[in-house]
Amino acid sequence: MFQQKTLLITGGTGSFGTAVLNRFLHTDHFKEIRIFSRDEKKQDDMRNFYKNDKIKYYIGDVRNLHSLELATRGVDYVFHAAALKQVPSCEFFPMEAVKTNVEGTQNVIRAAASNGVKKVICLSTDKAAYPINAMGISKAMMEKVAIAEARNLEDTVVCLTRYGNVMASRGSVIPLFINQIKNNETLTITDPKMTRFLMSLEEAVELVLFAFENGNPGDLFVNKAPAGTIGDLAQALREMFNATNEVKIIGTRHGEKLYETLCTREEMAKAEDMGDFYRVPADNRDLNYARYFSEGEEDVSLVEDYHSHNTEQCNVEEMKNLLKNLPLVQEELNL
Repeated sequence: MFQQKTLLITGGTGSFGTAVLNRFLHTDHFKEIRIFSRDEKKQDDMRNFYKNDKIKYYIGDVRNLHSLELATRGVDYVFHAAALKQVPSCEFFPMEAVKTNVEGTQNVIRAAASNGVKKVICLSTDKAAYPINAMGISKAMMEKVAIAEARNLEDTVVCLTRYGNVMASRGSVIPLFINQIKNNETLTITDPKMTRFLMSLEEAVELVLFAFENGNPGDLFVNKAPAGTIGDLAQALREMFNATNEVKIIGTRHGEKLYETLCTREEMAKAEDMGDFYRVPADNRDLNYARYFSEGEEDVSLVEDYHSHNTEQCNVEEMKNLLKNLPLVQEELNL
């Protein structure tokens, strides 16, 4: 389905965008891959690193519909990864999160639809499920916007993928721990019992592929993944690096959850188990208010969320086996 097609990646210079690019760059998939972002420096670094004519670079901002309309001309598929993702920055500047994550997503979808794009996959986060911080709230609204737009489009299919913690992605805890170990600093742990899903960037890309191939309008896709505690993660890295760094418990930070929820119980009540993935079909109820207030669903009360406390749990040795496959860890350990 991808041969001789054009792919646009918004936020293409970030961790997710780069992983998607690497997945397709040296295959016969896609004749052209467009990188859309507002960061001129990162695009220049990427241009000098890859030196590949298959990649085309577009400077623009998802907040600017006109820049997206230019970038989506002649595009067949869009992976929308551009977002404000840092919890603290979104807490301090919530309207900036709204402009990028919510309004920006609507701009991407509308530009894509106006140019006849076949399918748009929007990247979401576990923080959108039962959100407690501005970043999660903006992503939850992003999902609602994408689903609402999907209802009204005939030729462009809009789907969503929702991720938990991606190991070693930019700004995540694994690079932090490794840096603290290398500098012989104290490892700072928020709560050793806090759990997080353990998923690689490659697995995240496979979820995108699955959504491209199997998505119906408004579908939300989640991949199943093991999880582990932050305490065990720190211990696994200490053992791998033969480190003797002390560990300090600093307490849960503002806007942080004890565990990640990838599917709410309301979503799990209608989710379809597709092996390695869950598909949550869009809620296509109309404005018949009786269905909201007079008619309930008994199943919802009987179903449990899908979260990092009740998925498969990894111990320290199992974590070490996962970590040694990460390029960052391999580079630091000279594997």
